[in-house]
Amino acid sequence: MSKVKSLEDLKKVREEALKKQQAKSTAGHTQIIIGMGTVGIAAGARETLKTFLDMIETKKLEDIIIRQTGNIGLDSFEPIVQIVVGEQAKVSYGKVTPDIAEKIVIEHILGGNVLTEHVIES
Repeated sequence: MSKVKSLEDLKKVREEALKKQQAKSTAGHTQIIIGMGTVGIAAGARETLKTFLDMIETKKLEDIIIRQTGNIGLDSFEPIVQIVVGEQAKVSYGKVTPDIAEKIVIEHILGGNVLTEHVIES
């Protein structure tokens, strides 16, 4: 992050933070639910969350809500991400790295193709 040297820089930082906060709290057609319990965080869930937020911002995606939840209960699969698109069944992905998060956005959310190699079977 660059240094804030003027009031304009501070306003830009504030606007960016508000956009990221809005992505976490507005209603959307697609939901991205990230397990942010202690095990998930230790396994890299923060980096995964940041990747989803960055992808939404850089691709200017709308109608997507990001939710954080506690431990989803499958510690060996953390970080766990669940995707809900419209009325479709929830898809749970395990061991979601930032690279896999990018693939989920591109292939599942935008392309409609579930990444079966990363799905946690329930």
